[in-house]
Amino acid sequence: MRFQKLDLNLLVVLDVLLEERSVSRAANRLNLSQSAVSGNLARLREFFDDDLLAQIGRSMVPTPLAESMAEPVRDILMQIQSTIETKPSFDPSSATRAIRLHASDYVTEVLLARAIAKARVLAPGIRVEIDFMDDMVLDRLGRGQVDFLLTPDNFTHPDHPKEKLFTDSHVVVVWEGNRQVGDAISFEQYMAMDHVQVRFGMKRSPSFDQWFMQRFGYARKAAVFVPDFTTVPSMLVGTDLLATMHTRLAKLYVRRMPLRILPLPIEFPVLTEMIQWHRHFQRDPALLWFRQLLRECVAEQDL
Repeated sequence: MRFQKLDLNLLVVLDVLLEERSVSRAANRLNLSQSAVSGNLARLREFFDDDLLAQIGRSMVPTPLAESMAEPVRDILMQIQSTIETKPSFDPSSATRAIRLHASDYVTEVLLARAIAKARVLAPGIRVEIDFMDDMVLDRLGRGQVDFLLTPDNFTHPDHPKEKLFTDSHVVVVWEGNRQVGDAISFEQYMAMDHVQVRFGMKRSPSFDQWFMQRFGYARKAAVFVPDFTTVPSMLVGTDLLATMHTRLAKLYVRRMPLRILPLPIEFPVLTEMIQWHRHFQRDPALLWFRQLLRECVAEQDL
């Protein structure tokens, strides 16, 4: 397909080159030979009359023109993809496709587990791929590499539509044998005791509660760091540690493990959990169906 003498397939190559900044890695992504990718890059350079990517040491660095083109090129490709892939109707009972999303293990426990159970009955051909949160989730959403992002409102992408799923609060959780605290904990105790804290990805991004504490200048004593919320409860059993947990998740684990819940001695803001999707997939019938399924699960659980 050509547009004003430009082969639009070359835009696919340019998009991957701008992301990978390496001919060899781009060739692997595109399932092409390195010589084919180099040839395509030469054609792109001729068309745009610009180097686009300059070899500096072992890296390829985009020129200013290439940098300015990165987002528009990705946007064009996303529009083409959404037009081709979006079908006018969707029958969940016979549909076969994947729905890809990023969500924390917290959301997976309190909402997605039930949604998957319902989806298996209503849409047995739908494959749901859940990946946990990391440092690249917003980038993947922007590139259309994931259908949904389920995350607190303050961590959403500014350029794409979103919808509230549910709200939650926070509580303190300790081992039921922890004698350092009674039925309540003062703010002074809370700040003095050792905590289990969650942080995500290689950049060690903070959880919602840690983000809030840092924002207001509070530094808790972290004795243990874990990469996800569902690891926290087992770190508390048999120790004098405490953790700040989502109320809904804490209630699940108190039923499963020897733990107890205490009121939080500081007023946290309400956590608003959102679902977000790329703007070009706004009317995808399959994704509209899945969003409605999540709404129904939220209503049934009174989340």
